[in-house]
Amino acid sequence: MIKDKVVIITGASSGIGAATAKQLAAKGAKVVLGARRRDRLEELAGEIEKAGGQAVYSILDVTKPADSEEIAKLAKEKFGRIDAIFLNAGIMPTAPLSALKTDDWHETVDINIKGVLNGVAAVLPTFIAQKSGHVLATSSVAGLKAYPGSAVYGGTKWFVRDFMEVLRIESAIEGTNIRTTTIYPAAINTELLNSISDKGSAEAMKQLYDKHGIAPDRIADVVSFAIDAPEDTTINEFTVGPASQPW
Repeated sequence: MIKDKVVIITGASSGIGAATAKQLAAKGAKVVLGARRRDRLEELAGEIEKAGGQAVYSILDVTKPADSEEIAKLAKEKFGRIDAIFLNAGIMPTAPLSALKTDDWHETVDINIKGVLNGVAAVLPTFIAQKSGHVLATSSVAGLKAYPGSAVYGGTKWFVRDFMEVLRIESAIEGTNIRTTTIYPAAINTELLNSISDKGSAEAMKQLYDKHGIAPDRIADVVSFAIDAPEDTTINEFTVGPASQPW
């Protein structure tokens, strides 16, 4: 049941996050939007409210634990509870290791790994106390198999895969009823390519996405499906991509 669930969404200002926010709000969820760009958050929240939905937002840099704590606090203050968090913020600066894009390496780890840790840390005490909750996270098909150019990016997404699986198992053992859903997208048309600073990698990825990319609404569909499942059921993993892409 999606109606009236309070859902925090990181990386909500565009792409998968924005599409998911709109869809969940249209189905009656109360969405709490987090991202770095205030103007985009204001615009999205206004669009949702104009359509009859409920949305609030908080400026969120997922690398800062205090920002994640603040958005969790906002959710509880505005809506009284937290039912789910969708850890969707991420970057994909693919490049060969020989290009030595070391700044990109560290930023990718900070956002794609530490961002997930900060988000989970912010909601876990609430989920444990209420003995319910749902953690959803965007990994990647690069979190399932190795791709040249994705050593660091793929490594962060493999981390998400393992972390979410352990969270699921520990919750079952501890009886806290926390559901987990990890999503492995292939080519989805978002702003992700904007984070690629290596020219050759950027050109190759653009060609790939121009040929195969599908709308972020396809990921929003599976997020909605997972959240809508009965509370006694965890839908643990989705691999989603274009039917035409041989990923």
